[in-house]
Amino acid sequence: MTEKPDQLFDELKRMRDELKLQLHLAKADARTEWDELEKKFNHLEVRIAATGREAKGSAADVGAALGMVAEELKRGYERLKRSLG
Repeated sequence: MTEKPDQLFDELKRMRDELKLQLHLAKADARTEWDELEKKFNHLEVRIAATGREAKGSAADVGAALGMVAEELKRGYERLKRSLG
């Protein structure tokens, strides 16, 4: 992860909000991809909250796992944005 976790999460939230506004015009396949991304976003949000409350495992391992999910979401949001644009 090249960005700080808070910055990356804020960017994901911004991208998510922008895409939400465009979805009312989206095709069915974009809606399906959005639904999958929403599941991943919600999972990431829960995991981030949990890591703040619990310190299980090393911080590096937890950070790496969350970073992978966040990067996957970012790529998915970018892909969906291109398909809507």
